[in-house]
Amino acid sequence: MRTRKSSLRAPFWEACLEEDTTKWKKPARCTAERPTCSRWPRTGVLLEEHFAKQHISTCSCRTNMTVPPVSSMLGTLTRSPTQTGRFTIAAKHHISIAEVYESDLVDIEKAIAHYEQAADYYKGEESNSSANKCLLKVGAYCAQLEQYQKAIEIYEQVGANTMDNPLLKYSAKEYFFKASLCHFIVDELNAKIAVEKYEEMFPAFSDSRECKLLKKLLEAHEEQNSEAFTEAVKEFDSISRLDQWHTTLLLRIKKTIQGDEGDLK
Repeated sequence: MRTRKSSLRAPFWEACLEEDTTKWKKPARCTAERPTCSRWPRTGVLLEEHFAKQHISTCSCRTNMTVPPVSSMLGTLTRSPTQTGRFTIAAKHHISIAEVYESDLVDIEKAIAHYEQAADYYKGEESNSSANKCLLKVGAYCAQLEQYQKAIEIYEQVGANTMDNPLLKYSAKEYFFKASLCHFIVDELNAKIAVEKYEEMFPAFSDSRECKLLKKLLEAHEEQNSEAFTEAVKEFDSISRLDQWHTTLLLRIKKTIQGDEGDLK
């Protein structure tokens, strides 16, 4: 009985700060200007800020939230878990914040910063798979924002990390392919050198459809043949559909061919 009494006397907010709130998925509805619901803590500002992100994620009126409340809770969301050494929880919080910046606030630079922080925390906990997922998000956004060198470094890093893993090595060709496309946009010669390097690093890359496509594109670009470039892309796409990210980068490369209108159709 003494043990139970002692635990009941512990402040409620201390226990809450140690809990991984990402498991709370119960929907909540707001009926007032300041959010209130059955899951909303009523034990002070500290808890309000700590659980604000979870509330925003589940609340039906989240679109009415403004930027300041989201910004004000960032420090509390990430600081408390790290003070107790729970970096995995802190990483999850950073990912949740990054997703808010992605979809609701449309601030990609800040989303990138939080994905990078999450990746650092996961690396510290040796959760390399989770760290790589965050880094790949960063790489994709960096390429879209034309920060190609940073994207190349990320894709090469993740590719090198996965090519020796029996379960993940088949994904390495995709990462080297993306790195090559980023090289290609910067400079054709850089892309040639990169492809040769990746083939040497990861022999399986040589036989991949991605590598064969790159060589066809390099040849077409060298000859300034936009039709051959388009045909190579169409042939690849007929078997393995290219997503919007790949299409965007391929269009950027194709536009560097003299006299080309930048259409892959």
